[in-house]
Amino acid sequence: MSGAWTRKGAIPGVGATLPPRVKAAVTRVRSAWWLVRRRGRPDRSGLRILFYHRVSDDDDPLAVSPRRFREQMELLASEGYEILDLATAVALLERGVPAPGVVALNFDDGFRDVGENALPVLERLGFRATVFLPTGVIDGTSTFAWYDDEQPALLSWEEVRELDGGALSFEAHTVTHPNLLLLDDASSRHEITQSKLDLEARLGRPVDAFCYPAGLFGERERRFVAEAGYRVAVTCEPGVNVPGADLLTLRRRQVDPRDRRLDFRAKVGGGHDTPLPLRGVYRRLRYGEGSKPQPAATVLTPGR
Repeated sequence: MSGAWTRKGAIPGVGATLPPRVKAAVTRVRSAWWLVRRRGRPDRSGLRILFYHRVSDDDDPLAVSPRRFREQMELLASEGYEILDLATAVALLERGVPAPGVVALNFDDGFRDVGENALPVLERLGFRATVFLPTGVIDGTSTFAWYDDEQPALLSWEEVRELDGGALSFEAHTVTHPNLLLLDDASSRHEITQSKLDLEARLGRPVDAFCYPAGLFGERERRFVAEAGYRVAVTCEPGVNVPGADLLTLRRRQVDPRDRRLDFRAKVGGGHDTPLPLRGVYRRLRYGEGSKPQPAATVLTPGR
């Protein structure tokens, strides 16, 4: 792979990543229970949002293989799902439409392999997706701290401008991908607001959507997002979104590299809509939720 992944907890607010095999085992147990309970019939009520990071054969806990990604998208197409970018999907909720059979697709962080390996599949199937960009990392003035060595290639600003408005659209994901909970008010507000300004200057259009890094947010972060003028924001909390939902704390489910066909069907069909037991405790220990904010940025791994 392009850069070695680190599980070290040397960065404040970052603990060990849940081992992929353990995460996959837990996922499969929940998927099997969904199959028994629902007999494989998906719950299509409301809007579900799926998100990825990379689409690559690299040995990276964030990378879903191109083959598996293609098979997952073809499954959605064969089962009649409508795959939309976030803004279009959320507009249905705003109009009070339940959105049965609609899935919004997201990619976090702006890795180049999304353009190389995911985009052709999306274009062939007529799907649309939203990519969330940390503007300073795209600029090259910041890096993702969870890679020990060279991080995987990212989309360039030229590529972002060229692709925006087609099968992919681009929205904000802070400047440096920090743990917003551990920043002081001024730093947190800057990360949220400046990423919007940077992206609007690059794209020449309004930027309305925001993604909390690693899904970490509280009332303060939600307020800063609202004050910055975003209309929509996504978290990493599992669940389904229905008309009347808080548009600044929308729920999403990550697709993992080890997800099998049943796991993917269960995630789309509602089998993973509830959080795992002790998830809140784990996140407090790993990310420092509830800790006193610090003036310096804390960069965190995106693995859940």
